[in-house]
Amino acid sequence: MKALIVYDSFFGNTDKIARKIHEFFGMQEDIKLCKISDFKAEYIKGVELLIVGSPTRGFRPTEPISAFIKKMPATYLEGIYTAAFDTRLSIPDLKSPFLRYIVKNGGYAAGTISDRMQKKGGLPIISPEGFLVSGEQGPLKEGELQRASIWIEKVVNKFQKYPYVSFYR
Repeated sequence: MKALIVYDSFFGNTDKIARKIHEFFGMQEDIKLCKISDFKAEYIKGVELLIVGSPTRGFRPTEPISAFIKKMPATYLEGIYTAAFDTRLSIPDLKSPFLRYIVKNGGYAAGTISDRMQKKGGLPIISPEGFLVSGEQGPLKEGELQRASIWIEKVVNKFQKYPYVSFYR
């Protein structure tokens, strides 16, 4: 499998989740972890699985992640399996009833990322996932790194079920 994990992070929480996801793969050289500010177009060549993560900012992904996906040609991700994650406050942790209402109706970054990648031809392999932080700047809530390990294991297991995609090259 050749996979690419692209992410953005403001306070280090999304970075921790992305690194935990990358750690799951061990020493496989075909698995690349890349902060969005370091992304180069050649990184996507030959990728079979693209994982994109962002903190939720204003109920959506960060501008660099949004721009990354927006700049892709219409069929850029055709044939590439995709997965999206974000870091977020849980709805009960939002103090304002107005903000809770907006989140319930507007959502979080991961859903937006997944939808946008699908519009570029990506094949969502799993539902978008959100990892919880304790406050606007974090830290991650207890158990969220373990949930990231479980989530990426599910992603890989689903990926392996498709007979026309090889896990090992």
